[in-house]
Order: sequence, then C-alpha cells, then structure tokens
Amino acid sequence: MGLPPSLLCVELQYCIAIGNIAIIGIEMEFAWLVLLTQLSLLFFFGCCDRDDPNYAFVKHSSGAPPVSYHDYIVVGGGTAGCPMAATLSEGFDVLVLERGGSPYGNLNISNLASMVDNLGDLSPEGPVQRFVSEDGVINSRARVLGGGSCINAGFYSRASAQEVESMGWDARQVREAYEWVEEVVAFEARPVNWTAALKDALVEAGLTPDNGFTYEHLNGTKIGGSIFDPTGHRHTAADLLRYANPRRLTVLLRATVHRILLQKKRGGSRARAHGVIYKDALGKKHRAYLKGGAGEVILAAGALGSPQLLMLSGIGPADHLKSLGIKVVMDQPLVGQGMSDNPTNAVLSPSPLPVDLASVQVVGVSPLGFYVEHLTGFNVLPALSIDTTNPRQASQVFFGASAVDDESGTIGVTFQGGLIVEKVARPLSRGYLKLKNRNPSENPSVTFNYFAAPEDVEVCVESLKTIQRAIQSEALAKYRYPDLTIDDLVDISANLIVNERPRQATYNSTNLDQYCKDVVLTIWHFHGGCLVGQVVDRENRVLGVDALRVIDGSTFSFSPGTNPQATVMMMGR
Repeated sequence: MGLPPSLLCVELQYCIAIGNIAIIGIEMEFAWLVLLTQLSLLFFFGCCDRDDPNYAFVKHSSGAPPVSYHDYIVVGGGTAGCPMAATLSEGFDVLVLERGGSPYGNLNISNLASMVDNLGDLSPEGPVQRFVSEDGVINSRARVLGGGSCINAGFYSRASAQEVESMGWDARQVREAYEWVEEVVAFEARPVNWTAALKDALVEAGLTPDNGFTYEHLNGTKIGGSIFDPTGHRHTAADLLRYANPRRLTVLLRATVHRILLQKKRGGSRARAHGVIYKDALGKKHRAYLKGGAGEVILAAGALGSPQLLMLSGIGPADHLKSLGIKVVMDQPLVGQGMSDNPTNAVLSPSPLPVDLASVQVVGVSPLGFYVEHLTGFNVLPALSIDTTNPRQASQVFFGASAVDDESGTIGVTFQGGLIVEKVARPLSRGYLKLKNRNPSENPSVTFNYFAAPEDVEVCVESLKTIQRAIQSEALAKYRYPDLTIDDLVDISANLIVNERPRQATYNSTNLDQYCKDVVLTIWHFHGGCLVGQVVDRENRVLGVDALRVIDGSTFSFSPGTNPQATVMMMGR
C-alpha cells in the first residue's frame, strides 16, 4: 500500500492476520479482493485515531513469543491496569495482557456524539461485552484497552475524604495520584442549556448548597469534571500510558488469560503465583513467567474478571470449583462474594425546546445516600436498551419524540429532552458471582440481589421524589410540557425502559417503591467479589497466596465518589 509503518495501527495488523486465515481455500483473485477490501475499510474508516499515540509497545498477541519473562504481569489493561502499568514501567519490566482491542480509531469511543452507540455495539470484537445478571438487569463490561473509561458517560469526580480514610489510603499520595491522572484525562465540564437549568433545579429541589465546579465529592449540587474535552473528544485510561517507559513496557491486545500459574514448595502450605497462561485471538497458547521468582502477577480484570480468574486458577469455593473439574489450589469461599451493583432508576423528561448534546456534567449529592445525574440531548433510547425498531415500544414515545417510517417499515426513534437518573450510593443488598463454565471469554453468572434490603428501597423512593421536585421546578419550567404530569412521566418511562424483570401494568407517584424494584437499571458501577479483608489484605495482596494482588473495583465494598473511574485510575497510579 506504500504506507509508512507508523500509519498501520495494531488492530489493522490483527485484521491482516484474520484475513490471511480466511482466504485459505478461496481462489486467489477473490481472496486478494476480500483482503484488500478489509484493509481499505479499516484505513479509510478510522483505523488510526487523530490522537492515536501510536504506542510502539502496544502489539497484537498473535505476534507474541510462546514464552516470555517479566518483573510484573498485569492482567487487564483497563481503568486501573493502564495507570498501574505506566507507573511500574518506571523501574521494572512490565507485561500487560488485555483481552480487548485498541480504543484508538473507534469513533464510538472517541466522539461524544456517538457515545451511546458504544453500549449497542455487541460485535464479537467490540469494546463492550453484554451480560444479564440473574436478577434480570441488562448490563455491560468493558473489553478494550482503557477499560470502562472507553465506554462510560465520562463524569470525573474524586472520592470523598471520608471514603479515602475508610479505605486506609494516604491522603497525600491519593491527592498526588489524582493530579497525575488529571493532567492527561480530566477537564472542567461546561454545562449546556438544559444541564445548566437542571443544576438550578436540583438546588431548588433541596440538593444544597450549589458547590459550583469542583472535582471534590461534596454534599449538594456541583459541576464536575469530564474525560470529554471541550471539543467532545474522549480521553481514556489508555492515554495514561503516555507516562510509561516504552523500553520497559509491553502491552498485548486480544490476549485472554486462561489461568494464573500457581505453585507450592514441597511441604509448604502457601501457593505462589509465578506466571500466567494466555491465548491470542487465533487460539494459540502462550506462557508468561515472572523473572527469577520475583515480582508479582496483578489482576486488574474488573469486578467480574478478577474473581472469575481466581476461580479458574483454583482459588475459590472448593465445592464449586470441583463441580467444574477445576483443581483446588486454595479453598477460599469468599471469592465472588459481596457483589454489589448500585441500583439506578431513570425518568425521561421530554422537552418542547431543543436541548444541546451533553454527557454527565452536573450531579446532585444527597446526605440521605443517593446521587442524581443525567444525559442530555442524546437519543437516549438505545442507551436504555430500548428496541427502537419495535413498533409497540416506538408508539409509546411522544411529547418531543419522533418516529420515522422508512421504506423497509423500520420505525426510527429519536428523543428530545433529558434523562434524569438516581443512583443508590451505598446499597446494603449484596450478591455473589459463580462460574458458568471454564471458558474465561464467557461471562460468569452474577446475582446482585437488587433491593433485597428494605433500606435501599427507601433511599430509592426518596431520590425519585427529589427528581420529581426538580422536574416541577421553576428552573426547568421552559423545558417541561405543562400538560404532562409526574404520573405521566413515571408511566412513560416504565413503558420504555427495558429489563427482564416481572412488571405490573402501570406505575405512578403512589407506587414508587414498586417502580424502584421493577424498573431498576444498572449505572455500570458494579463492584465486589475480591473484597479487602476477605479475599485481599489492605495492600491488595491475595490472602494466603504470594506474589499475587488484585487492584480494581472488585476490591471495593462501595463505589467511591459519585462515579468511580477517577478513583480507579488514581488507585492504579
């Protein structure tokens, strides 16, 4: 093609490898046509992002050696894994194994306008892997370098001082780590028309004081940070790899870890991690070892991936592991326990006036234990898992929405207005995670037990009442249809929001407790499974195992701040 190597990104190299396999058995003329078409599409439609740092140390796993040796092996190049790898590379040889691909060149990741399309991309190589909890709530986990920071709504907010203290962290180191992250990925959110009105509405609804702009976590209403810059371009945890020493870091994409290698000395009682087995996208097995028995294997695979990998490696509830034919290295019944997802409920607020596009810019923090956030001006229906080609659902959308019937009979739906959501900050309800099988590429089974604790329902009801007051406020008056009652909005929202839980026929302001339970959504802040004091110690070392740590949201007993990504990146640093 005559292109310099710097213009060919890692994902392009991966597609070349796949293309070469696909052409076997096809006549050569047609094979070249197929391959050239693949290359052309990738090049012209954004293989390499305008801000692609073209990291020389990021490679595709299919080109990795069968065996390699490193000081540290980081499993997961996500929100914690990227800053942690960059930091470790300052003094050590580090290998990062990421099961997903590169975020660079994917416009759904980089552009604010197509943000919600990320959650709808269910292609096998896409950045999102969907799962449905046993509670019947549709959810997603990241599968891309940069992790959840590539697919989330972008809000950036630190943990509170009290939360930092309760985690046993050093306040000075925490502050310095936040600042290190913020130099690259954080920007002051600048509220658009509807969002600015919502800020005043939340204050009017009782979420006081108005704290203005701040990264800090404070009671009241504030403008926060965002990983979307003023041009609407997303910056992710993968951008923090700019800090890395490129001579000491190797990041492998499409590398799925199957097992942590554990060994016990003869007569010894403690196991020690000494490497991992991973497979590339072509199914070829590779082994990575710690050099000379030093260093560590660090799991940063997320709240689902880290407990799943511990179990696949023989660390977990013995009976459960034996039932799947997994050799038990250490009976640890608390692996996978304490799973929690912050229950979220949403209310659609259609507007007679156009609203500008904005991700989360404003948040209300209540001392009663809930947060209020928003999306504005997006076609929010796909984000809520609403099937916009379904005539029954599309017919429910009115008052500011439009339905367009094209020649194929498809009904396309857009929505003009805002989506206001509440998040129960610290749910008392807890669940658990189990393996479905021994395939690390498949989702484990997870149960969150939403609203099992009555206290969580009480918080949810109070938060919905606050949202109702905000919608009825003077500040939002011009963005509200005067003939639409709160009961109308509650019922409309219930009819549009999709999950797989049983529903009753109608909802209104008199049965908000049932609305909370039946119409619950995720806000993608699930955590737990490797809790501090149960599975790992205060230094995040796996209890009873040497040279093995877990550093990600699976160690959290609560989701820090209004949104956890800032703290997860800080923790990695």
